[in-house]
Amino acid sequence: MVKLLDGFALDRKIRAAGWNFFFMAAEIKVVFLGTLGARNLQNAMTRILAKVKRQHFNGLEVTGIVAKRFLGVPYGTVLAHSRHIQLGGRLDGAEARRVSQGDSDWARG
Repeated sequence: MVKLLDGFALDRKIRAAGWNFFFMAAEIKVVFLGTLGARNLQNAMTRILAKVKRQHFNGLEVTGIVAKRFLGVPYGTVLAHSRHIQLGGRLDGAEARRVSQGDSDWARG
């Protein structure tokens, strides 16, 4: 987890190391009922991460956490974009990302 860097600053650091940091334009959005408590945010993040894992991307940038009300009922929205770090200048296909994900999972034990 990287804190205190925005996406652009992190991108510069990754590119300086010779890697590429891809930004996926499609926004991932999760809505939940209730306030912005720790449990609701954790559940929302778990749902977002499950969506990203199915696409085999290795990063995520949270771009917004918003609290709202509709007819007096509180709800929240978490917005994010998939990110992917790799050596090549062209984004690998889904199958190559899946294989790479499996290799890194195996290496972690």
